[in-house]
Amino acid sequence: MSTPAPFGRMLTAMVTPFKKDGSIDWDGVEKIADHLVKTGHDGIVVNGTTGEAPTTKSSEKEEIIKVVKRVVGANIKVVSGAGDNETDYSINQAKRSEAAGADGILVVTPYYNKPPQAGIKAHFLAMANATGLPMMLYDIPGRTGVEIESDTIVELFEHPSIVALKDAKGNVAATSWVIKRCGIPVYSGDDILNLPLLSVGAVGFVSVCGHTVGSQLKEMLNAWFAGNPARSLEIHQQLLPVFTGTFRTQGAIMTKAALTLMGLPGGYTRLPLVDATDAQVAQLRDDLRAGGVVLK
Repeated sequence: MSTPAPFGRMLTAMVTPFKKDGSIDWDGVEKIADHLVKTGHDGIVVNGTTGEAPTTKSSEKEEIIKVVKRVVGANIKVVSGAGDNETDYSINQAKRSEAAGADGILVVTPYYNKPPQAGIKAHFLAMANATGLPMMLYDIPGRTGVEIESDTIVELFEHPSIVALKDAKGNVAATSWVIKRCGIPVYSGDDILNLPLLSVGAVGFVSVCGHTVGSQLKEMLNAWFAGNPARSLEIHQQLLPVFTGTFRTQGAIMTKAALTLMGLPGGYTRLPLVDATDAQVAQLRDDLRAGGVVLK
């Protein structure tokens, strides 16, 4: 029997489209959210790194939750990023997310200040106790500078509000042991490792490439859980150019360019991110077409 997936199996960390003047393109937010629903998503993660959360205001984050929730309706989970490197600020973000109508929170490891595991554990427990929302831990040491060690994950999963782990550690062996030890529902947070993580017990994806190939990723998931790993592998291999192309530079930059190539409102980035260059867009166009993405 497969592990239950508390937020559904297919989620994408959604971009936040900005206008050229830096303001949020609210019509674009609605269109991208609707696009994700139509391509088979069970949930949408807003206010994450791909949504450029480090450069959006708290008031903007709240409004993004409200707008996306209004578009997707009651059957699609809206999970909001609420983590920061200060615990009190993170708690405030979690409470604001709950008040805005989020169905759950995604909480990243405190970044840059490199707390010890005791501090990481205390941070996550404070967050879990702050609201009534279910919480997904987010382990991405390449960005934060520190991992959530296996023993810490196992201990944190004892808290009833900590229900899942977004795994972008890039260490399939460590993830395998965590799943065996405590059974925490794991979501792949690294598209090129989606299938490898399914093979060791992951329940689904928090994707970036779901913006462009969400339907194919959903088919991969359905094939895997229907007992057809050969079809899942076929899809994985077909999508390798998309996985590679999306991360030739920062993921939000390339995803916004990809959406624009598809005729969707990817919009602009906010500094310190910069928009894709002409050369990067040309390479991305080739990558997407090689992966079967239909472009305008």
